[in-house]
Amino acid sequence: MTDTLPSRTADLPAQWNPGEVEAGMYERWVEAGYFAADASSDKPAFSNVIPPPNVTGSLHIGHAFEHTLIDILVRRRRMQGYETLWLPGMDHASIAVHALVERVLAAEGTSRREMGREAFVERTWQWKAEHGGAILSQMRRLGDSVDWSRERFTMDEGLSRAVGTIFKRLYDDGLIYRAERMVNWSPELRSVLSDVEVEHREVEGELVSIRYGDGDDSVVVATTRVETMLGDTAVAVHPDDERYKHLVGREIELPLVGRMIPVVADEHVDPSFGTGAVKVTPAHDPNDFEIGRRHNLPMPSIMDESGRIADSGTEFDGMDRFEARVAVREALAAQGRIVAEKRPYIHSVGHSSRGSKEPIEPRLSLQWFVKVGPLAKAAGDAVRDGRVAVHPKELEPRWFGWVDNMHDWTISRQLWWGHRIPVWYGPDGEMVCVGPDEAPPAGWTQDEDVLDTWFSSALWPFSTLGWPDKTPDLEKFYPTSVLVTGYDILFFWVARMMMFGLYAMQDQGPDKAIPFHTIALHGMVRDQFGKKMSKSSGNTVDPLEWMDRYGTDALRFALARGANPGTDVPIGEDAVQASRNFDTKLWNATRFALANGASPALPLPTAPTDADRWILGRLREVREQTDALLEDFQFAKAVEGLYHFTWDELCDWYVELAKVQLRDDATADGTRAVLGHVFDALLRLLHPVIPFITEALWQGLTDGESVVVAQWPVDAGVAPDAVAASRIADLQKLVTEVRRFRTEQRVPDSRRVAARIVGLDEAGLAGHRGAVAALVRLDDAGSDFTPTAAFEVGLGGGTVQVEIDTSGAIDVAAERARLTRDLAAARKELDQADKKLGNPKFVEKAPADVVDGIRSRRAAAAADIDRIEARLEALPAS
Repeated sequence: MTDTLPSRTADLPAQWNPGEVEAGMYERWVEAGYFAADASSDKPAFSNVIPPPNVTGSLHIGHAFEHTLIDILVRRRRMQGYETLWLPGMDHASIAVHALVERVLAAEGTSRREMGREAFVERTWQWKAEHGGAILSQMRRLGDSVDWSRERFTMDEGLSRAVGTIFKRLYDDGLIYRAERMVNWSPELRSVLSDVEVEHREVEGELVSIRYGDGDDSVVVATTRVETMLGDTAVAVHPDDERYKHLVGREIELPLVGRMIPVVADEHVDPSFGTGAVKVTPAHDPNDFEIGRRHNLPMPSIMDESGRIADSGTEFDGMDRFEARVAVREALAAQGRIVAEKRPYIHSVGHSSRGSKEPIEPRLSLQWFVKVGPLAKAAGDAVRDGRVAVHPKELEPRWFGWVDNMHDWTISRQLWWGHRIPVWYGPDGEMVCVGPDEAPPAGWTQDEDVLDTWFSSALWPFSTLGWPDKTPDLEKFYPTSVLVTGYDILFFWVARMMMFGLYAMQDQGPDKAIPFHTIALHGMVRDQFGKKMSKSSGNTVDPLEWMDRYGTDALRFALARGANPGTDVPIGEDAVQASRNFDTKLWNATRFALANGASPALPLPTAPTDADRWILGRLREVREQTDALLEDFQFAKAVEGLYHFTWDELCDWYVELAKVQLRDDATADGTRAVLGHVFDALLRLLHPVIPFITEALWQGLTDGESVVVAQWPVDAGVAPDAVAASRIADLQKLVTEVRRFRTEQRVPDSRRVAARIVGLDEAGLAGHRGAVAALVRLDDAGSDFTPTAAFEVGLGGGTVQVEIDTSGAIDVAAERARLTRDLAAARKELDQADKKLGNPKFVEKAPADVVDGIRSRRAAAAADIDRIEARLEALPAS
């Protein structure tokens, strides 16, 4: 009967070949407008913004991971009937792009200063047009269901206007100010860096102890940065340190420089560390800067913007900082001022996370700052009062640890690529902040610096929707629904979006001002051994290569399967291979259903079999479980549940039982309907995770327009039937035990053997006799049946006995020889264990875990002997 059914598998190739269809399929989705959001829609809104990648960037495994999780949420909400907006875009990456273009210019024999600002900026826009944004095409490759019609760039005209608007408001409210403060300076970039752009690493250096002054008036200080002593303006000791009380208030001579500097008492000094005296260089150390402020010390800077000694009045002027470090130490040694050198000395040094990764230089500099106190308090309050949820909740303390202890934010950068600070200076020192819709005073000069990239990206949730104008997009999609991002940029980006969103949108009221309702934090992707990926370790992976090799769906499935909230994700190629195998399993199973006439359009059977009721009940449970887990951002558990339902239950059991039912006219049509219903719902449940293969299969199964816009399964399956589930569980156990017996007896899988099962009716499995026989390849016993072996299987409905004739199915002589060898080995193991355990000295002196291990080995050997002897006894005589 099956052979006469029309088959739709002709539209599907025998194998899933993702590389041949993914790109075309994605472009069809875009052209159909499936990802485009409608601000005039009356559907409930679900919106989020993409964490904007750098314009210089390419898709790395972290991007692939994060985008997969976001896309799962967006695709599911779209299928649930929400008006979804996933807004894409890029960050102008001020420092990275600036450094990159400067390297290009250097290779051409010129520099930005030779070109001038206007020409340099024009050249940078040209670079962006020619080379920037490679990651956007890679996002298409990954299947990101973003609204490309709303793509944004942080230096677009609209977003630049937003930057100018909020700067002006903050400035007028006294929340932006200019001051001379200690900053992190990059001599390579000749620009300040924020705290979050500095990585602290343990390095090997030298701790040099230097004697200042002579005789009883001398004091020894220690430093790892000898060259900075040229800028010392004091020596500090603790006020309660009896060793130095006679020196406090007096002056001593600064070696090499000859300047007299005071000894001051300050409680910051730890008298138990080193000599208990510290050199104070206010212009080149943040702690010394605070001491200098407390004691009104001079703060001379002895380094220029390139990290060279300057204006020290010494022979070291013009030297690079590291060159000067050696020269100053040698000069001090020549004067007999070096008391001790400790080599090696491991200490933490801040390095630039941008460009050359060079050690940063603490430097006193005139910069622009955001006064974060009131803004950070508002960001903390929004989480405390429940307007914004942090998920998982265990990471809330990390949030409060940042926002409750924030320092004022340095926002100026000495670069040319970026949003130029909208402050203008008059000829007599006047200063005015000019808004984006205002004209600057004639003849005045604009500030040379640009804003920190994080300043503009902090506006991302609302500037991309048209703020400061009141646009339909802003009204419909703000606040955004959820921000999915890594815990590692909680402070870099998330806290700043909260501060600026609450400030800029405060006129909307407290509930509408928040930039997102939920912050869903994920961990970092690590290698399969749990190690952090880095180029230096050689363990980075290119997700594009894995997509080329196994398909995009395989990569997405592997990433989502490891995504537990807030925890790091180890991933290796074997995980992607396993996901590719899952895709293959799903493809083959769906093609089987199609080849046998499965269709969700068919009515479900009025008299379903136990297998039908069981799989439909499990479908309902899995759908409910998937919904609950995804609502809680439990991606890994949701995907794992779908994996096991698909592979372990649907494919391994129901499809095999369906093959039996399809051969029976009484159950065939109902089976086709159940197969169609289950695969239809399953493909929709899987679609957010593996969008490409599910689209191909769902269209083949349903003839529907696209699974992208299909309804999320809400009525999938039926209420679980406990009786049917119990019977199927018994059937599975029985089949599993018979298969195990066949394996132990070395009966080939393809060989049919005669058998008789006693007690099947009493166990409630009367209707499954044919299914059991088919699944384990058993033939009905004839009248002259003589079993060669028998065993019992305890089931929920009772005990059944399986009598089986394996004669002729195995090589008895070879099997007897093999078992005899195994028996001899087990007896030898038992004998060795008995000898050790029978030796009192060994038992008393050997470690407890060793003795326990030998006892376990003895028990295993004894069990093996019993099992092997039983097998030998069950073998035919010849």
